[in-house]
Amino acid sequence: MKRETQNVLLILLGGALVKIAVNGDYLRYVKPAQQPWIIAGGAVMVLLGAVAIVRDLVAARASHDHDGHSHSARPAWLLLVPVLAVFLVAPPALGADSVIRTEARVPASAAAANAAAFPPLPAGTVVPLSVNEFVSRAGWDAAGTLNGRTVSLTGFVVHTEGRTLLARLVISCCAADAFPVTVRLRGGEADHLASDAWIQVTGQVVPGTATKATSYTPDFTPASLTTVPTPKDPYEY
Repeated sequence: MKRETQNVLLILLGGALVKIAVNGDYLRYVKPAQQPWIIAGGAVMVLLGAVAIVRDLVAARASHDHDGHSHSARPAWLLLVPVLAVFLVAPPALGADSVIRTEARVPASAAAANAAAFPPLPAGTVVPLSVNEFVSRAGWDAAGTLNGRTVSLTGFVVHTEGRTLLARLVISCCAADAFPVTVRLRGGEADHLASDAWIQVTGQVVPGTATKATSYTPDFTPASLTTVPTPKDPYEY
């Protein structure tokens, strides 16, 4: 690869990193805490590429003044078109396909259940919970703090093996380590919705349904269901 092409690619990649960090698209790939590092890394790449291009242009001009010949960099610049398409068009966040390909597992937060009891749920007619916490309590809370309580969950729809699930993907660092936590929706209210549609449901857990045999996917009886916009940050942590 020519130096001109390498420098152009370096600037484009750095610019793409800065762009997704500023407009929030980086949340499709990494945790929010990584934003400053992405901006810093992208800025350094842009600066290095720009310095290298300026240095090469000065050297090329000096060479031209010396021997009367110039070298066209047009082929390298023509590579901008496909590279822009690759780096500046962000793919969507992981969704239903990832859930179907990866078996749901015990949330990391459930590991503490063997050492300490889950705290009581806050007071209120409807308690909002992350799907991660809901699944942890449903499978590992011996005190049954979910039983009889109405909770609110937000996630996306997954249709698999004749079941309709509400799912979220949990990441520790980035999308590469994402794993799903899932809830089986009873009643058929979400069966007509497309996969990856985002919904908010209120309802109650069916006690005893989050077991190893069900891949720790509890059953949930919805009392209400509404579609919602895709959140800016689609993952849980």
